[in-house]
Amino acid sequence: MFLLKRAYFNRTLIIKGLITAILFSSALYLSYFSIENKILNTIFALLSLYFILKIPRISLFHAGFFIGLFWFYWISFSFGFYGLSYLVPFVILGIALISAFLFLATAIIDKTYMRAAFVFGLSYIEPFGFNWLKIELLFVDSFFDVSKVTLALILLSVLLLVYNRLLLFTIPVIVAFFLQTPSTVLEPELKIALPDYSFKQDYKWNKKNLNVIIEKNLEQIDTAIKENYDVVVLPETTFPLLLNKEFNLLNKLSLKSKEITIIAGGLYFEKEEYRNSTYIFKNEVLKIAHKVVLVPFGEAVPLPEKLKNLINDTFYDGSSDYTKASKPTNFEIEGSKFRNAICYEATKDEIYENLDDVKYIIATSNNAWFTPSIEPTLQKRMMKFYAKKNNIIIYHQANGSANEVIKPY
Repeated sequence: MFLLKRAYFNRTLIIKGLITAILFSSALYLSYFSIENKILNTIFALLSLYFILKIPRISLFHAGFFIGLFWFYWISFSFGFYGLSYLVPFVILGIALISAFLFLATAIIDKTYMRAAFVFGLSYIEPFGFNWLKIELLFVDSFFDVSKVTLALILLSVLLLVYNRLLLFTIPVIVAFFLQTPSTVLEPELKIALPDYSFKQDYKWNKKNLNVIIEKNLEQIDTAIKENYDVVVLPETTFPLLLNKEFNLLNKLSLKSKEITIIAGGLYFEKEEYRNSTYIFKNEVLKIAHKVVLVPFGEAVPLPEKLKNLINDTFYDGSSDYTKASKPTNFEIEGSKFRNAICYEATKDEIYENLDDVKYIIATSNNAWFTPSIEPTLQKRMMKFYAKKNNIIIYHQANGSANEVIKPY
């Protein structure tokens, strides 16, 4: 036990892990400060992978721990809104430890070439369906593509560098550089309004503020109409109520949709089932798009039924999971085809399946759960990853963070 403690709490090994984590997280935090430099991001990506293959096995544990901390500490913030603030440090520690053991597992066979293979395999691991620890995110805003082929080539190149094959090292890098495919997608011929929203989470869900929030939404729609926009997009659950039951409000929105297409988030309730939904009003016709991918432990507990019920009863006052839709919803505006995505699902593969001729995503979020934090920046990088991978444009409207038109170039 003493030798184990001494090994894992060796200062040198910890520092090596910390440096690796800093390199691995550099592009993310530079983006947070609006610094998106391809040269720096490429250098940091290569260095971080070099260190992951080179550092001692135990340092990988520390690297994973700090990466989990730097990337995902914000997940704990949501527990405060459920009256579970005492769990915050335990959640942060748990997340960091899961990440630590994932990185440690890449050296389960402690040969450098096997470690490279396991790091590649790590890009497929999604604990509880949560996929935000993507190795390929290192290449967003770099000189490389975000494909698995590129990741394999870069790992091969770094492996050759570790083995001091300096001339051979350049070959996979050059091949990876030229693998990029130029984007051909253009923005639609539509004027799309993404108004700013900054309602704090506790304010938004306080029923005393409901009328103020509704009026703010209606004002934003009216402003977009005056400024001759074709479409106005409001955030996820911008109407913090069961919108399908509010017939007077639905009628108001329907009448306004004669002048502008309105896309707005709200809850939906029918047959004892709650859904997180997007309401699309166009020419007095309403289309409702339900969420397909639910947030693990936020909207659904991804565990067997008995454990799920125990967690819901213990921590969520006996509430039940949200109900998810079976497939994504597509819709058309003036000849341009869009797909709906609500927050987390805009960062999941399921939303990008069978796109066919759909080239645009309308993604809505409520980031007030997690701000201020690194979460909106990481979410943005995830969406950039999918925009590049699928050659699409994402219109992202969020409460609590900056709105973005995310392009694949």
